[in-house]
Amino acid sequence: MSAHLSYGRVNLNILREAARKELREFLDKCGGSKAIVWDEYLTGPFGLIAQYSLLKEHEVEKMFTLKGGRLPAADVKNIIFFVRPRLELMDIIAENVISEDKMHSPRDFHMLFVPRRSMLCEQRLKEQGVLGSFINIDEYILDLIPYDGDLLSMEDMHIDTTHECYLESDQTSLYHTAKGLMTLQALYGTIPQIFGKGECARHVANMMLRMKREFAGSQTQILPVFDSLLLLDRNVDLLTPLATQLTYEGLIDEVYGITNGYVKLPPEKFSAQKKQGEAGKDLPTEPKKMQLNSAEELYAEIRDKNFNGVGAALSKKAKIISAAFEERHSAKTVGEIKQFVSQLPHMQAARSSLANHTSIAELIKDITTSEAFFDNLTVEQEFMTGVDTDKVNTYIEDCIAQKDPLIKILRLVCMQSVCNNGLKQKLLDYYKREILQTYGYEHMLTLNNLEKTGLLKPQTSTRNNYPTIRKTLKLWMEDANEQNPNDISYVYSGYAPLSIRLTQVLARPGWRSIEEVLKMLPGPHFEERQQLPAGLHKKRQQGENRTTLVFFLGGVTYAEIAALRFLSQMEDGGTEYIIATTKLINGTSWIKSLMDRPEAQS
Repeated sequence: MSAHLSYGRVNLNILREAARKELREFLDKCGGSKAIVWDEYLTGPFGLIAQYSLLKEHEVEKMFTLKGGRLPAADVKNIIFFVRPRLELMDIIAENVISEDKMHSPRDFHMLFVPRRSMLCEQRLKEQGVLGSFINIDEYILDLIPYDGDLLSMEDMHIDTTHECYLESDQTSLYHTAKGLMTLQALYGTIPQIFGKGECARHVANMMLRMKREFAGSQTQILPVFDSLLLLDRNVDLLTPLATQLTYEGLIDEVYGITNGYVKLPPEKFSAQKKQGEAGKDLPTEPKKMQLNSAEELYAEIRDKNFNGVGAALSKKAKIISAAFEERHSAKTVGEIKQFVSQLPHMQAARSSLANHTSIAELIKDITTSEAFFDNLTVEQEFMTGVDTDKVNTYIEDCIAQKDPLIKILRLVCMQSVCNNGLKQKLLDYYKREILQTYGYEHMLTLNNLEKTGLLKPQTSTRNNYPTIRKTLKLWMEDANEQNPNDISYVYSGYAPLSIRLTQVLARPGWRSIEEVLKMLPGPHFEERQQLPAGLHKKRQQGENRTTLVFFLGGVTYAEIAALRFLSQMEDGGTEYIIATTKLINGTSWIKSLMDRPEAQS
């Protein structure tokens, strides 16, 4: 299950094993049979750390979803609540415990807060009169979760970083990030060099350095695995998440949404061929749930390709698999037949994988070849190249008139604003008035939130810096090669993500070459060094690549991840990247997290 985590440059399975060990220790504290009551939000992230088999080994017999009223019947000695520290959840737990007490059931209650224990929550339980019913109250610090061989995410266990830092001026999530980085360094050694850009990046670096000083005596004697850490604020590059991702994985996320490494797809494309006589039976109605990670050979091969290159890759794979199955006719001797049979399970898995991804590609192609998709992409690319960013856009006007989904409108208006360094007050007021009159005045707070984060703002200076940034960092590449890329701009068919260009320039020739552009971007840029204990300085072999951890504060898109993987694979790149983030995002989920009432999005 987790083998793919140890294939990369850095063995991320070490982090997963450390998390599993802690979980086992907590479960063993509660002797006897157990039932776990889950905060539903946690089941996805926990699935990446431990499967049911591990829980079963430690006498977990039943699992329930946390909901009001009485707990379902279960003949167990211990009830363990796995919850986030949220006050509203404490009220539900109190209801559960009180109804159990009324039944005089001789059960022991335990609580595991994920990722941090909360005094406020314990106080709420005390007010409800149930705090004394708990034998164990503990915390399970699940900060960075390994998603793949080169990807870690905090998956928003804490409140959304962008929301907290920019809308509420609350640095709690930054503290958790710093703690997560400390955990990482305890397992993989001190990271000698730290680079950063943005206000949040500066805060995280300061907190981490302070924690390092506090734990000065208890440093682990581990040879550093990472050569450097780059902390990047999401608001340094507000443009990239707004653009439509054009990689295979990025488009799956844009269209269907990937959650904790799984995607839910329309079932009709995946129903097995109907047997004769079953024609009248209904097609499956449950969405098909598929896991997406590099453990699947074909997916690892095509996930980061531009969608226009996926068809050719699938066709090539189909020919290889077909040729492999044809070999059975040429197997004459017993040895040859035996060898063919031994390869059969792998070949059948490859054929099934090919069928699945061909179906997904067909579903996505139906969307990418539509007129609506093309029109939307054309407007995005006009904004990114600086065409008419200071005028009312007729396409946006038409979309509002047709009452297209609000998030689509907000993505485009925010993109126009970012590419124009803000909109003239008259233009901004016009867009706001159109949106509020069409979608309702309750969205006034959403527009206010977008303004606070810098996504939709009035133009304060007469100078628009975006064209300078675009030209200096080569953010737009004409004729980007989508099939055989030679530059990161292939992930958006021409646009090179600003965040990844900054990462690329830092590796070579260094940020000193772009000082002027860095000053135009929000927040400070800095470099820090952490002292390594004597004897732990890494001696690099000739030709050995450096390893950099890039940490996105406020979220990262799959297209940016694909661009970093592209840089890691470049022959003369000299650097391999491991990606960490507070959350995996796309334009829709990002805007939704900033909306005042996300449920009123359409």
